[in-house]
Amino acid sequence: MSLPKTPSFNLSGKRALVTGASSGIGLACAVALAEAGADITLAARSVGKLETTAQEMQNAGFNVSILPLDVSDVATLQAAVAKAGPFDILVNSAGLAIHSPALDTQETDFDAVSDLNFKGAYFLTTAVAKGLVAAGRPGSLINITSQMAHVGGIDRAVYCGTKHAVEGFTKSMAIEWGPLGIRVNTICPTFIRTPLTEATFENPQRVRWIEEKIKLGRVGEVTDIMGPVVYLASDASALMTGTHMLIDGGWTAD
Repeated sequence: MSLPKTPSFNLSGKRALVTGASSGIGLACAVALAEAGADITLAARSVGKLETTAQEMQNAGFNVSILPLDVSDVATLQAAVAKAGPFDILVNSAGLAIHSPALDTQETDFDAVSDLNFKGAYFLTTAVAKGLVAAGRPGSLINITSQMAHVGGIDRAVYCGTKHAVEGFTKSMAIEWGPLGIRVNTICPTFIRTPLTEATFENPQRVRWIEEKIKLGRVGEVTDIMGPVVYLASDASALMTGTHMLIDGGWTAD
């Protein structure tokens, strides 16, 4: 009798591009992938934050480089990824939320959120995939969406719309690139404590609403995302593509 062997979570020899990597979920994902052995390229708009983050990760013994990048600037994005790639792993954690009642949505806010969350994510994913196709290599492409990609939320019509859109193109890309060994999935977190969500957690009424919706009775921490991202990036998830992982504490179980 031959016992089965658990597929490897080890990412040694893999190159990973992580956007939105200077803080919050993006930083946590970068550290998690580095702990699993991947070489990490940190991407974000702020050069100063990237340099500080890279130095701290290098001090911890990780192999890290930086790529200053505005995901909403498609032409620059495509050129930068083509030059720096190919990447075996993508984690797109760059995102923007500007919340307001739907009737009060400003066109400028709509465009800013859409350009980063939807348009930028789309062309970032295709840019990394092009590098893999040209190199004849498989890969794992992961977009960080949200539980709001599967439900609605008050004052979040634009944000929800963009995240639903990413779930849609993820499925289509997974179908197209599956025969090439390129997998495309999403991670959908609930409310996570990060510098960008501080304002939400300073509102006691909003915190009560969040805690009532999360069945496990607590908000998310960035560490809650670290295990799932390693799983999706590694051979342990080799048969997963075109789908999502809800890290929402049961929010969407209703």
